[in-house]
Amino acid sequence: MAPSIIDLPTSPNGQTRHKAATDGTIDTEFLIVGAGPAGAALACFLSSYGIRGIMISASPGTANTPRAHITNMAALECLRDIGLDQEINKAACSGDQHMVHTRWCHSMAGEEYARIHSWGNDPKRKGDYETASPCSPVDLPQTLLEPILVRHAIWKGFTTRFDTRFLSFTEDSGIITANLCDNLSQHEYQIRTKYLFGADGARSQVVKQLNLPLAVKSGQGLAINVLVRTDLSHLIEHRKGNLHWVMQPDREHPEFGWMAIVRMVKPWNEWMFIFFPTNDFDPHANPSNEEYLQRVREIIGDETPADITDISKWNINEIVAEEYSRGNIFCLGDSVHRHPPLNGLGSNTCIQDAFNLAWKIAYVHQGLASQSLLSSYSTERQPVGHSIITRANQAFRDHSHIWDALGMLNKDVESRRAVLEELSAVTPGGQKRRRALQDAISHTRHEFHGLGVEMNQHYSGPGVYDADEKQAYAQYGKAAEDSVLYHEPSTYPGCRLPHAWLNKSVPGKPISTIDLAGHGAFNLLTGVGGEPWKIAAESVSNKSGVPLRAHSIGFRQDWEDMYYDWERVRGVNESGAVLVRPDRFVAWRVPEVLENVDMCERKLGDVLRSILGVIKL
Repeated sequence: MAPSIIDLPTSPNGQTRHKAATDGTIDTEFLIVGAGPAGAALACFLSSYGIRGIMISASPGTANTPRAHITNMAALECLRDIGLDQEINKAACSGDQHMVHTRWCHSMAGEEYARIHSWGNDPKRKGDYETASPCSPVDLPQTLLEPILVRHAIWKGFTTRFDTRFLSFTEDSGIITANLCDNLSQHEYQIRTKYLFGADGARSQVVKQLNLPLAVKSGQGLAINVLVRTDLSHLIEHRKGNLHWVMQPDREHPEFGWMAIVRMVKPWNEWMFIFFPTNDFDPHANPSNEEYLQRVREIIGDETPADITDISKWNINEIVAEEYSRGNIFCLGDSVHRHPPLNGLGSNTCIQDAFNLAWKIAYVHQGLASQSLLSSYSTERQPVGHSIITRANQAFRDHSHIWDALGMLNKDVESRRAVLEELSAVTPGGQKRRRALQDAISHTRHEFHGLGVEMNQHYSGPGVYDADEKQAYAQYGKAAEDSVLYHEPSTYPGCRLPHAWLNKSVPGKPISTIDLAGHGAFNLLTGVGGEPWKIAAESVSNKSGVPLRAHSIGFRQDWEDMYYDWERVRGVNESGAVLVRPDRFVAWRVPEVLENVDMCERKLGDVLRSILGVIKL
């Protein structure tokens, strides 16, 4: 029989610590494999519940290249829950100063073909973004994001080891033994754990050994990241944006650099040049540094000095796991969803995976929920993973219409020049081509203003209680017309809690409904006439031990709905109630107060019992 780990020493707050057993094996209850955005975020969120564990990474340190960079509002709301949003905003580039446009041009210094407002900066869309969240999207390269997350996790008690490879695991009587190797000494050792989390990226060994089924579509080729130090500040004043597509159809180009995206890393002297090779390029070929540098100079378009600091290749994948967990082994982040960075959904989805999982693990660990709650992680997050890999790959395919309109898809340079010249021609053909370019550019709004795909996530299954709803969930308003572009807030069970600014009757600092909720607890939002719900919530919490706070919103209530924004989105009457999970998704709602406190208490207890699987009342 495998050794038990239930006798681990405890800290004063009752949380377990890891220790070395007599056989040299280290015992812990929580082992995270991977310290990227998914793993490090999970460690941060678990630590907010007082949970301690071990996090390992095969890398020698945090990310050394700025792979992910857009941090959207949905992810920032998760980080806001543990107070990291302020540090993120200090380190990041603001959206209204650095993410204003996406551009298509001949070179950074040369002619521009088109541009589009991006990331909430379109005057026609600013209100959509501001009413969706108290947060604003920012540009934060992974090289800056990861240290913030890892440092916070360590400060909160997660032991972290880099240069440590995960080799394999075994299971016996509910105990998981992970086999690890220290990269420096090549010493192999074991960690026994109750929970194993695979956040080890696109080549996940945890996913591989767990043999999770993967839905795989044909990839869309190779891309090459070239990190460049070059000061382009003299070009930026009238070209502000963090993404610049550069295409030169009238020139010959090397096979490795058919076209490029120039992406801001640090304004305005560090850039990522993402080269897209032709179909004829040998993916195993390694052009010289001078060849890459020559192509970089051509893309910049003037004599600005440039130095290459890193070169790496990656594949444009469309892969998602069909399930995310088995038993007490949970996978998250790029280990279960792999896609190109379009729509900026990568690290954001990793962080949201972790936020969804953390509260469920904590509640089960603390005896507030049964093991059945953990099954809702895969039920809820796998459809999200499927949707984001589909959207990101479709966004990449959508760009082919721009390439076609500019002549980039033609093989020979003469025909490409002819297409480019036709764009300026005063002919029916020229008019048709200009219209095609305009339509193709406009369609990229689904990538650069895809607020809906970021915020419209809806969960179903045992983690929410929708049995009292008279109609099945359906999107409405603009979201029903285009669910990628538009977000319509809703309190239907399984939806993200809508954001609305609140204040006191004697005004002070406003607070968002987002900030009332979360923080490790269930929250019940009611209004005028909803006092029985508040009494019921207190009683249920006292009897069950489940953290449950109640707030009344309305005229002369705990919080004033001064703009009447909450009234417009709450979806229930004044005396009704909206129950919000610790991850700020709506768990249940009821249109009005029941006949008496006892009935309110019974109903609230039944709902929590359904969601958590067990509750002591």
